[in-house]
Order: sequence, then C-alpha cells, then structure tokens
Amino acid sequence: MEAVIYNQKGEKTKTMELPKNIFEVKTNADLVYQVATTQAANRRQVTAHTKDRSEVSGGGKKPWRQKGTGRSRHGSTRSPIWRHGGVAFGPRNDKVYGGKINKKMRRKALAMILSAKASAGTMMLLDSLETDQPKTKQAVQILEAVKKNNANFQKGKILIALSGIEKNMVLAGRNIPGVETVEAVKLNVLDLLNFKCLLMPAESIEAIAGIFGKGGEVKEKQTKTVAKKQKSAEEN
Repeated sequence: MEAVIYNQKGEKTKTMELPKNIFEVKTNADLVYQVATTQAANRRQVTAHTKDRSEVSGGGKKPWRQKGTGRSRHGSTRSPIWRHGGVAFGPRNDKVYGGKINKKMRRKALAMILSAKASAGTMMLLDSLETDQPKTKQAVQILEAVKKNNANFQKGKILIALSGIEKNMVLAGRNIPGVETVEAVKLNVLDLLNFKCLLMPAESIEAIAGIFGKGGEVKEKQTKTVAKKQKSAEEN
C-alpha cells in the first residue's frame, strides 16, 4: 500500500510504500474483540472494596449461649446478617478482571486495525510532527492544515503517534479536546479503536515496524511533481 506524506502546512511532499505485513492485513472481528476486551479489563482499576466477616473488627465473643435463651443461635455479632457485620458477596479489590493475550494475537490485531485505518483514509502521515515551542496554538495550526486535506479528520478524536518523546508536541497537544499523543511503539488496539483518526510522522512507521520485527521494509519515493521540481532546479 502506498501512502502520501504531507508537510505541516498540508502540502504533499512524497509517498511511502507501507509494509504489507502491517498495513494490508484482513480484519478478523473476533480476534480484535478478544484483544480489545482483554486490554480494557487489564486497564480496569479495582477500587471498590468491602470487608467480609473475618476483616470487620469485633465479634470475637459469642453473643449468648447456644441453648436455653429461646433465641436463634449465633457465634458472632459480625455475621453478614447482623448490623455492623461483614458484607457477603460484596466487591473486592483483590479480584482479577484481566487476562493474558498471546504476543502473536496482540500484534495481529494491531496490524488489522492499522490496515483498516489506512484503507479507510483515517490515517495520515506527515514528514515531521514537531513544534519549536510548547504552544497549543502551533498544534492547532497543524491540525487545521490536516483537516483541510482530509475530511475524515474533521470529525472524531485524533490520536497522534510520535516516533519518540517530543516534549513540546506533547505539551502543545494536551489542551486540545479530542486529541491525545502517544509514542508509536506504545500503540495498542484499544487506543486505536477509541480514536477515529491516526496522525503520525513518517518516522513512526519504522517504529511500528520494529514492533512486528522482520518483514516490514519501509520504502519512500518522491511524487512526480516533487521530482519534476527538483529536476528543473538542478538544470537551472
């Protein structure tokens, strides 16, 4: 698959041949669902917690003798049926909701989502994605130029996958609603599903290819218009 690379002003500069093993993978909805639900469960923060009868203070003494009182027999005042007693079947913070996903399954599902975004036109590449200052205004200008060239970016949340730690870009984009930045090597299925559009510099393709190991050579070639301009400039 061939992708067009734009500059930060929204102008076409060159094209890139995307790795087939990452951006030309047929979608398997069942696999994507399994990976996404497991990742969501692993992210779940279990904070609600109730105490059972063994954790509630008190109740060490038998309330009354076993027989002869005419009342029902009890061994502790901290039984779940007593006031101030323990909670039966309440939420516990030691419960494990998550699970394990095999590496091959996780990578395959990631390639499926990337392929779907590339084919649907919700992925866009820039030659560079950086700001000289951590200013939100500069990040907004870049996004406006992107939206002019791709109608898919005009609606929906945008995930910016940076090739490395670009502190200025992270600070510039964190105040924009519906926009989030992440390192390309940390891309996952759940984040890609939560964000409609994916914006990243061309360097991020190499970082993504590193996740999958061998088999993804990244090739760039200039567009005809750019090649003609360079040729005429050399002749002059």
